[in-house]
Order: sequence, then C-alpha cells, then structure tokens
Amino acid sequence: MSDLALPDWAQLSKKRRAHVERVAGLVTEWAAALEVAPEERARWLRAVALHDALKDAPRDLLVKLAPDAWDSDGLRHGPAAAAMAERQGETDQGVLDAVRYHSVGYEGWDAAGRVLYLADYLESGRRHATERHAALAAMVPHDMGGALLAVAAERLGLTIAAGHRLLPETVAFWNALTCDAS
Repeated sequence: MSDLALPDWAQLSKKRRAHVERVAGLVTEWAAALEVAPEERARWLRAVALHDALKDAPRDLLVKLAPDAWDSDGLRHGPAAAAMAERQGETDQGVLDAVRYHSVGYEGWDAAGRVLYLADYLESGRRHATERHAALAAMVPHDMGGALLAVAAERLGLTIAAGHRLLPETVAFWNALTCDAS
C-alpha cells in the first residue's frame, strides 16, 4: 500500500479514512510508474494525508482556521487543514497549496497539487466512479496533462450543472490548463 501518516490532529470518520487510504494507494501507484524520487513521493503522500484531515471536524473549528474559505462550509476543510498543517510545522508551500485548493483547483500548483486533485477525484471508491474514471487514472502516468484537463472539465461541468458559482481560483486553474493545452 502506501506510507500514509495521518496527522495526530486529524478528525476523520472511518469512511473518510478509507477514502484517504485509497487516494494514497493511487498516488503511490502513480509515483512508482513515474519513477519519482522518494522525496517527491513523500511530498505527494503528505498532501494526501493532510487533504481531508479535518473533513469531519466541527464547523466552529473549521471557521476558526479558515474564516474566509469562499463562504462555503463544503470547501472549508482544505483551507482549514492547510492552516493547521502550517501551524504544526509544514513549510512546503507546494504541499500546503495542494491541501488548500484540492477541491477547487489552483493554477499555481506543482506536481503535488495536480496529483492530489486527480487522485482525490479518480479513486475507485468514489460514488461517481466509472469505467471512464478508471481509464483516466490509468492514463495519469503517461499523460498527466491530458488526464488533468479531462478531470477539470468534468468537475467544472458538474459545478455548472448544479448551479454553483465558479470560484476565481477554479477559473484561473481552467484557463491555465487550456492555455497549456493549446
């Protein structure tokens, strides 16, 4: 499996912990296929361990840690986890950005953010998992950019179809991806 080390301050349900383990497994698989250096793999797994660490935390803690998180309780756990990780000594800005923006996208991501965004969405236990998602997950080691564009397009389409607003960070992420693709 993976070398996943959840922080001692994590507040996760059993179901959420299983999701994080599946994300870690997928990231570990991609890291091996891509032959990334052990230090980079460790960064990716730190981001995985942190991304949903406060998903099941009380709202008041999330608001205290991330009061300006897009005025959305559903998105607040990422910024709150990044804030807590930083308080606890995480200094890698790429890891912190991966955690902070994993639900919305971020144009300034390094590989840790991109890999987390993909694995969080494509892991096989998700309610929306399909054969297409499995194919996209298999595509990542060979064409991460193509997989990222496809996942972002699908996620944006779902956001629009649900009648939710697109956040400035999400729009900038999409624009950066489509500029890179052209």
